[in-house]
Amino acid sequence: MSHAFADIAFTPSVKAAQQRDGSRAGYARSFEGDAEVFNDRLGEAEREFIAAQRSFYMATVSETGWPYVQHRGGPRGLLKVLDDRTLAFADYAGNRQLISVGNLAANDRVALILVDYAQRVRLKILGRLSVRDLAPGDASAAVLVDPAYRARPQRQMRVTVEGFDWNCPQHIPVRFDAEDVQRALDERDQRIAALERRLAALDGRAGPADGPPAPA
Repeated sequence: MSHAFADIAFTPSVKAAQQRDGSRAGYARSFEGDAEVFNDRLGEAEREFIAAQRSFYMATVSETGWPYVQHRGGPRGLLKVLDDRTLAFADYAGNRQLISVGNLAANDRVALILVDYAQRVRLKILGRLSVRDLAPGDASAAVLVDPAYRARPQRQMRVTVEGFDWNCPQHIPVRFDAEDVQRALDERDQRIAALERRLAALDGRAGPADGPPAPA
């Protein structure tokens, strides 16, 4: 079987570098094969992981050949899986540099990296990116826009997935979202409060401490 991500990423120059490093044979054995392709369609594991993220990194390339990497953040699940080959997200108003949008005029290739720092998991996606305006009455707005998120959506960006790959956890630092830390602290406080109520109830059943014996 042939790995869709490797088919794109392992260019002749990359393969030459792997050969010099000694990893070429292993990758050829595991990632390259016959005409049957895998890792070109998102499965349940990818859907669940993508839905749990609240940010990702997106890279485009200009007509002059310069890469541009941008951080995209928002409410949890901002990147939507529409089907096993299609992702989409709302593009909210920002500083209006429009570098990613402008790059698409000459090159629609895009790379996404999603990182779960708490679990030390990383997903890489290669695809083709398209963009169009997102009007308030657009049917896509109901799917892509979180009404509780305080930002103005301007466009929808849609990624046609060409290939993806999961990365090993090596070198990913462990970090936690503030809301996850607060949730853990709240759960701890609730457990402490419950234990204190149990102790108070036990003390109440025990009654007052015994006094000295009555005189004969």
